[in-house]
Amino acid sequence: MLYIGVDLGTSSVKMLLMDEEGNIKSIVTREYPLYFPKPGWSEQNPEDWYSAFVDGIKELTKDCNKDEIEGISFSGQMHGMVILDENDNVIRPAILWNDGRTQAECDYLNFEIGREKISSYTANMALTGFTAPKLLWVRKHEPDNFAKIKKVMLPKDYLAYKLSGVHCTDVSDASGMLLFDVKNKRWSKEMLDICGLKEEQMAKIHESYQVVGTLTKKAAEETGLPERVKVIAGGGDQAVAAVGTGTVGAGKCNISLGTSGVVFISSQEFAVDDKNALHAFCHADGKYHFMGVMLSAAACNKWWMDEIIGTKDYAGEQKNITKLGENNVFFLPYLMGERTPHNNPNARGTFIGMTMDTTRADMTQAVLEGVAFALRDSFEIAKSLGVKIERTRINGGGAKSPLWCKIVANVLNVKVDKINSEEGPAFGAAILAAVGCGKYSSVEEATEKLIKVIDTTEQDPEIVERYNKKYEIFKQLYPSLKDMFDKMVE
Repeated sequence: MLYIGVDLGTSSVKMLLMDEEGNIKSIVTREYPLYFPKPGWSEQNPEDWYSAFVDGIKELTKDCNKDEIEGISFSGQMHGMVILDENDNVIRPAILWNDGRTQAECDYLNFEIGREKISSYTANMALTGFTAPKLLWVRKHEPDNFAKIKKVMLPKDYLAYKLSGVHCTDVSDASGMLLFDVKNKRWSKEMLDICGLKEEQMAKIHESYQVVGTLTKKAAEETGLPERVKVIAGGGDQAVAAVGTGTVGAGKCNISLGTSGVVFISSQEFAVDDKNALHAFCHADGKYHFMGVMLSAAACNKWWMDEIIGTKDYAGEQKNITKLGENNVFFLPYLMGERTPHNNPNARGTFIGMTMDTTRADMTQAVLEGVAFALRDSFEIAKSLGVKIERTRINGGGAKSPLWCKIVANVLNVKVDKINSEEGPAFGAAILAAVGCGKYSSVEEATEKLIKVIDTTEQDPEIVERYNKKYEIFKQLYPSLKDMFDKMVE
């Protein structure tokens, strides 16, 4: 049988066709517009998502036996606000995860309602990307649109609705709305009251691997797929990407060294840190996960190479870096502000510790180490919650550097594994489809069979000890500079 995974991203939708052995048969991508009506705003038209999906799905399946397609599932950009009226028409363009218009609403939730109270309802604090502040913004600035709301949905759930006719969501994506009681996996009545909503305006909640329905006759005609194809709920992009890397089960970890950096830790039990520095969300495997997000990871190295020293020879710049843990130059990787653990948009990238004998290689090394130290910030919070991590998987563009993998292994004091797949979210969504259709009994069983470690970087105790001392210096730098960062943007 065949399974389709759909990754609804910010700039494009990627569709992947997988057989039951995990072999990828075809991949198709379709782009769609992104709109910026005002500075700091970011919107999309949900109909554009579905049009791109329909166009791409026809190419994805043109050479296969469509009768073998059993299920379809989704990974989606999180937090986006899709609101439908009583006729299921989109009321206004979706406000996306990277839209920054809701700072006033976040301040209201965190400081007037109170961060501790909000966290007790949802396990998280308010951030501008989350859905609840967007709804408060619409209620204040577009009251006529707010009054029309019949259903509140997330981006990938709009695709699932268009295919199945069911208003559905899953626990992992719902966790990022700030409307969801993560611990008990239900809508938070308190948060709905704060936002002026009723539970019947919310979608029905599913686990990520559960079937929500089958294709409607109209959807089957539009896509060319059989009506019997099952629609599986899917999940938020990071949770489904974690499925695609096999980061499921107790204490598994994956580091994404992409443009941004993500530390994703799966957990069997619910927990939350006192400062809400780590996100506490439900996982696509039926359990929970912690997530730390740094806004600039591999982007820091790209900036340093492309814009500052002017070269594309990334490997060449790293070949002379051999003395790990001995560099006296430090770099704070806050080129776009920072999310975890500081939650400070005013934080800035900073070099410190240069002398007359500092070399170009020292600066390059400091960039790679600064990102690794910032990843360790998330690790330290997880360890304070009792999570024990002995190894991590790694993906993203930065993972192509053996040196960077070695630095990460020693800064974090963990084994770093590379796996046999780089497709992440779309592959994870196809795995969820296979689980939902009964090919595998659980997400964990599926990933154990389909995802394999192909290379491991191990830590060196002497280098680990040197980096421990350097990290003690690194973690004092931000507190020392915070007031200065704030003054820079006044």
